Amino acid sequence: MTETTPQPLSESTNDCYVVQYDRLDTSPLSVTIAEAVATYRGTDATELEPLHYAVNADALERLFEPRADGLRTGGSVTFEYSDCLVTVTADGEIRITTA
Repeated sequence: MTETTPQPLSESTNDCYVVQYDRLDTSPLSVTIAEAVATYRGTDATELEPLHYAVNADALERLFEPRADGLRTGGSVTFEYSDCLVTVTADGEIRITTA
């Protein structure tokens, strides 16, 4: 996981936290999402509700895992988790904002 600095969404006052996920890393995407949301909210990941309450974590993992013909090059999934809006893109970006 490569962490980047929080970035403004646009001209608004809403803040955004962006993490780059290495899709070839052995750490599960679901763990990276939980850790990123915990960092954004300023809490420990163990204090969050389980991710599978918000999204099918196994399906999310399969959607963005490397395929036999290479890495997926397009697509994204957005869902609400722990009062946050989480967007995961095929290029490995995880973007978190307040829901």
